[in-house]
Amino acid sequence: MVRVRFAPSPTGPLHIGGVRTALYNYLFARQQGGKMILRIEDTDQTRFVPGAEQYIIEALDWLGIKFDEGVHIGGPFGPYRQSDRKPLYRQYAEQLLNDGWAYYAFDRPEALEAKRKEYEAQKKTFQYDCTTRMGMENSLSLGMDEAKRRIEAGEQYVVRFKFPENIDIMVHDLIRGDVTMNSRLLDDKVLFKSDGMPTYHLANIVDDHLMEITHVIRGEEWLPSAPLHVMLYKAFGWQAPQFAHLPLLLKPEGNGKLSKRDGDRLGFPVFPLEWHDPKSGEVSSGYREQGYRPEAVVNMLALMGWNPGKREGDNGANPVYQELMSMDELIKLFSIEHISKSGAKFNVEKAKWFNHEYMQMLDDSTVADLFMPQLKEHGIEADREYVEKVCGMMKERISFPSELWDTCSYFFVAPTEYNEKDVAKRWTPDMHIHMAKVIEILNTVPFEHDALHKAILDDYIAANSLNTGKVMNSLRIAVVGRTVGPDMITLILTIGKDETIRRVERAIQTIKQ
Repeated sequence: MVRVRFAPSPTGPLHIGGVRTALYNYLFARQQGGKMILRIEDTDQTRFVPGAEQYIIEALDWLGIKFDEGVHIGGPFGPYRQSDRKPLYRQYAEQLLNDGWAYYAFDRPEALEAKRKEYEAQKKTFQYDCTTRMGMENSLSLGMDEAKRRIEAGEQYVVRFKFPENIDIMVHDLIRGDVTMNSRLLDDKVLFKSDGMPTYHLANIVDDHLMEITHVIRGEEWLPSAPLHVMLYKAFGWQAPQFAHLPLLLKPEGNGKLSKRDGDRLGFPVFPLEWHDPKSGEVSSGYREQGYRPEAVVNMLALMGWNPGKREGDNGANPVYQELMSMDELIKLFSIEHISKSGAKFNVEKAKWFNHEYMQMLDDSTVADLFMPQLKEHGIEADREYVEKVCGMMKERISFPSELWDTCSYFFVAPTEYNEKDVAKRWTPDMHIHMAKVIEILNTVPFEHDALHKAILDDYIAANSLNTGKVMNSLRIAVVGRTVGPDMITLILTIGKDETIRRVERAIQTIKQ
């Protein structure tokens, strides 16, 4: 059975790039009929941030990314938090030591720093590897007896992986094909520390093996570590999972990885939920709080680095891709083969477009649920049926719930002032005469769409060779306060005859041209 995992570190809020990684794992698992696991990788306790783990769980739940096993729901391969698995890792570190795949290293931080500066002076870069390790303080250069004496004396140490000298290590990546690197270019990474905590590299491999992970789908920043991971599997004599390294999410300009600073600069979130930093008190915006629909965020992220392939029957040179897809459709269409090798630019306007499209899919009652609190904030007590009617008319004009009041307020509150530019352009000195005629028509003609349309536009405006745009837009100014809104006759019918007449009368008395 296909088993994948999403394994974030609780070091802060979940970046939107991490969300995409979780999403691709989820789509692949569901498409293959497999299992999705949430594992928390908290081996680096110095970077632990309170609340981050719960934030990750809440964010993924909001987006509809569900897990079969995990730190929050348990499962047969638990525990799913690495700090709870601490006793497991020492035995695997000792296995590598006993089998000659690892060694103890006692180099103090100041000694390593001095070595780096020595190399910098020669315009070289120091790396703890097969070419330098015999000149350092470790069990290879000192001998195992001396190493054990130091350990028994309480000296601090780390366990480093011992790369074989000068071998080519091949990583097969499902997205990038075969990637080969020579061991002389790789440093002997630290796997285990004397405080009993493993580093990411050891814990990651041990946990993936014990949890029977079949596919590791992660960001391309882990590609340089893949040769080490492949060699660790070899050292343990285990079957390695299949790897797929996802392209980066790039800045809107396309240069470099998308960061929080880019979001702050351009006014869009890079986190799924609002984040309150427990240390600095800083608040970072989230997609949920900015009014994005979770299904819009999922759809947008799915297409940033992947496409479903051209539509059936499309044989053109430029294939047309389906863009709006539900989670079920994404699961059905997803394939690793269609993931791009190159990074995907974040498109702010496209994100807004997705949200607009998903807002239109909401039924009027759901949009009304979003609008009712805003009406209450403005002191408006409105009939629920009326609010739903307004939302049905106006939702196509909004991309976010926060836009509802500015877009629809005139359905509930008469304008008290009028847009000066619109008045200057439309309200001619004789316009009060035409507005008075509109009031007369409203009082004498049946109050229904066809009758009003005929009486105002045909029998009055057209019959008297008046400028339709000026008269109807002046009527809109009187009713709305500016030249925006839906079909004018529909608007009149919605707010009612008496309210329309009151607004037009006030405009006649107030607007001077």
